[in-house]
Amino acid sequence: MKHAAGTLAFIARFVVIGLAAAFVISLLWPGVGNHLRQRFGFDQATTAPVTSVPAAPSGGPVSYADAVARAAPSVVNIYANKMVTEQAVQMYTDPVLQRLFGGRPAGPAYKRREQSLGSGVIVSSQGYVLTNNHVIANADDIQVLLYDGRVAKAKVVGADVETDLAVLKIDAGNLPVIHIADRHSVRTGDVVLAIGNPLGLNQTVTMGIVSAIGRQLSSASPEDFIQTDAAINLGNSGGALVNTDGELVGINTLLIGKAANAEGISFAIPVASAKKVLDQIIDSGHVVRGWMGADYTFVPVAADSGLPAAARGALVTDIYPGGPAAQAGIQPHDILLRLGTEDIVDPADLRRHEAALKPGSKVEVSGLRNGTPFHLEIMVAQRPPLTPTASLDS
Repeated sequence: MKHAAGTLAFIARFVVIGLAAAFVISLLWPGVGNHLRQRFGFDQATTAPVTSVPAAPSGGPVSYADAVARAAPSVVNIYANKMVTEQAVQMYTDPVLQRLFGGRPAGPAYKRREQSLGSGVIVSSQGYVLTNNHVIANADDIQVLLYDGRVAKAKVVGADVETDLAVLKIDAGNLPVIHIADRHSVRTGDVVLAIGNPLGLNQTVTMGIVSAIGRQLSSASPEDFIQTDAAINLGNSGGALVNTDGELVGINTLLIGKAANAEGISFAIPVASAKKVLDQIIDSGHVVRGWMGADYTFVPVAADSGLPAAARGALVTDIYPGGPAAQAGIQPHDILLRLGTEDIVDPADLRRHEAALKPGSKVEVSGLRNGTPFHLEIMVAQRPPLTPTASLDS
């Protein structure tokens, strides 16, 4: 009995000493227990295998700073000054006369200096700057503030009222020229950045997407706008619309504002159209467009006709007396399907092809008249001036 009790006491002392030693070792070498279990394979059955979770693919860049850094130095602030004549008016005290006539001249007319704000884009190392015509129209003095703080006086090389574009020339060296994107690079849904001088705050960048392309706000014009929801304000006119690579895709020009209960609807002139205007103005000082002397609309398609809704071609709605179309024998209700070697998709497409024709040249027009095919030759004339569309800053 005494022998058994001594054995149990010895075992108890051994266990206590072992636990104490294990405690001390765990304090001095944390993790040694896990190492020993893995070394002798004691935890293989209980330890769940660790699987790595692949990172979710990125849907886009975290920042557009590189694109801004590439494009921003080419965007300038434009300050156009002009003298305007105003007449002081004294209001009638009689409410009836005030309602009828408002007031009467009070003293001689006086002149004051008015300044309009806008933006521009350096498109050539020779100092050519693209901007909107309404920014610099009737200006007596135009100053351009460059990205690096330099100020240059600009002269007007030429302007095109129809597209609301103007070309300026500044005399300065070491100019940062913007990179121009490929003409077919813009798609609906692409992310774009608007860079300009809104409200005189100096250079500001906003972001949006391309909401639509090929927008036409006037059926009588060959305009071809990019619609975007990038925030633009007064002073953004003439600024750059760039893609996420910092390449120029358009010139900001129009805004449909809150007065029309609209929000996030603005327009830019595609860089391909702006480049054509730029080249013509540099070469000759003005833009020349072809004209056939007719108005067009979409080809109507009945819902139960079995034909696609977006029918090809353009329907002639009106003919200008004495114009090229009238002289060639084009008639209202004719459906035009082909102009020269180009198929006609819709009225806007026809306007763009028509404007690209050289005045004085001849072109064959093919179409349908009462279901019968016809082919006529038209002598293209020069497009007469059109009333310009409303502008962002007007």
